[in-house]
Amino acid sequence: MTFSPELESKFAKLLESYPPGRTRSAVIPMLLFAQDELGYISNELIEEVARRCKVTPLQVDEVVGYYSMLHRKPMGQYHVQVCTNISCLLRGGEELFEHASKTLGLGHKQVTPDGQFSLEEVECIGACSWAPAIQINYDFHHHVTEEKLDGLIAELRKNH
Repeated sequence: MTFSPELESKFAKLLESYPPGRTRSAVIPMLLFAQDELGYISNELIEEVARRCKVTPLQVDEVVGYYSMLHRKPMGQYHVQVCTNISCLLRGGEELFEHASKTLGLGHKQVTPDGQFSLEEVECIGACSWAPAIQINYDFHHHVTEEKLDGLIAELRKNH
């Protein structure tokens, strides 16, 4: 499997940072870095990460199945995650997800036909004190209202 020189460099630094026999610790960061470049986790990527980390493809596949931030199919250029866990739920998270769903015309883990947006309802993004919260790619947004969400989406559409 071929990766960009930048990703190959990240992989090399990761593998060098763990002691011999502990390269399995690089599985999650490798998958995240590769997903950022490729857009999703393919079977070929699972096999490549397993080879580099000296674990079985099954072990890598189990990691992919466990962590919700790893995706087996391409997500949108802007992946919108709306927290609906208890703190966000009590502060309007469920209504915010419904609003996002209506605004984007998407359900849970769906992607717009142009690939610009995807939407996901998530259990927790660790922002209980600032509920309701959303995450768009790696950017967190706190105390999100429907109006604030509309503004964020409009800005992203304008930049596309």
